[in-house]
Amino acid sequence: MTRDNAAAFALLLVMALIVPLIPSDYMFDAILTPLLAVSLAALGLNLLAGYTGQVSLGSAAFMAVGAFGAYNLLIRIPGLPLLADFLLAGVVAAVLGVVFGLPSLRLRGFYLAISTLAAQFFVQWALTTVDWFSDGDTSGVLTTPPLSIAGVDIDSPVRRYLLSLAVVTLLTLVAIRLVRGRTGHDFLAVRDNELAARILGVPVLRTKLFACAISSFYIGIAGALWAFLYLRTVEPAGFDLDRSFEILFVIIIGGLASIRGAFLGAAFIVVLPLLLSRAGGAIFGATFDSGLVDIVEKIILGALIIFFLRVEPAGLSALAARMPLPRFVFNKNLGSVS
Repeated sequence: MTRDNAAAFALLLVMALIVPLIPSDYMFDAILTPLLAVSLAALGLNLLAGYTGQVSLGSAAFMAVGAFGAYNLLIRIPGLPLLADFLLAGVVAAVLGVVFGLPSLRLRGFYLAISTLAAQFFVQWALTTVDWFSDGDTSGVLTTPPLSIAGVDIDSPVRRYLLSLAVVTLLTLVAIRLVRGRTGHDFLAVRDNELAARILGVPVLRTKLFACAISSFYIGIAGALWAFLYLRTVEPAGFDLDRSFEILFVIIIGGLASIRGAFLGAAFIVVLPLLLSRAGGAIFGATFDSGLVDIVEKIILGALIIFFLRVEPAGLSALAARMPLPRFVFNKNLGSVS
């Protein structure tokens, strides 16, 4: 296990064994559950952008597909287990990801980013125009059905958090195995030099489409977690372009091509508004309202993105790699993921 993977595993272990002992529903509802959903979405985008080098600006669209897919599957297939519902929602997002990933076979860089932006606008248009997706509900905000697994009600902050943690942990372990194997080497080869990858026998086209599929699969499940376990509502407005940029900022700040970078970046993005709100309220009082918090947050994020792109392109993950960790987590012979 590499240093990067060991750090991610240790973080998940702490979240599983120690965090549930915290007697605070607010902590689970407002911080930890959305943190896990954003981390999973960032992990999915990192597989595509960080490891394969395919830029995407449509992450929120696939989150929306996962959320609405999970909602429609659950209400239209009686008795469908919740975990199977999340899995199928991810599959639906993966299929759409392959469709919108086809331009990656011809386009690169800026042009590819613009083409993925089309997915964002198309999905939002479809969800707000076609009544079938909202089951005829004209309010624009759909309430998720009661949640249970094997007859056990999970509609409590701690149980929703633990379910999110279980899903994210499982998919993180799959991602670790994926990037450490032949597929991960193919991803990196395509990212670094497509021509050289072809000469070495890497199936470039298939690798790109698989990266689009697995990335959208992860992001789709993240969207289902975000809607069902955090918001407990499904609405197109919750998956707008700002959400896509937020996921992109997570992997830039956390670190491209890094498993732990997804978690570090997500933690920073989720906790920053809360810290600004508390600090601003303590210093400036009632004049520091939510609108000002949003403006200050954007300024700080912009400055940090410029800083990391210019000074430390590997993000928080690289900074964390320089910090000593206990010997029982990993030994000195382990390297880091590039």
